[in-house]
Amino acid sequence: MNAKLVESLADAVAALPTEDYALFQQALIGKMVKKTPGVAGGFACIRDTRIAVWTLISLAEQGADEAELALDFPGLTHFDFFAAQVYYQAHREEIDAAITSHRAEEDWDV
Repeated sequence: MNAKLVESLADAVAALPTEDYALFQQALIGKMVKKTPGVAGGFACIRDTRIAVWTLISLAEQGADEAELALDFPGLTHFDFFAAQVYYQAHREEIDAAITSHRAEEDWDV
């Protein structure tokens, strides 16, 4: 890890004017969630993991809080969970459809 680079980036972000800071946040969150064909069914995943946004949202809807999710997915950060929520707010139909589809598959397997 390059602590000097990280500190320099943090200083640059902190110095951004309000409008640019908001734009930076949107851009960063946009890069935190990725869809890669052939990976995790092509569903939106957090960073370069195979952890699908729909999985995190589904677990949260079932009552899991961030602390519990952090135990289940130790590689994820608070910001990752936040990015999943932001993505869900912007793509609610997509994520709800994935959750419904996977619940139907689980019901079929029972």
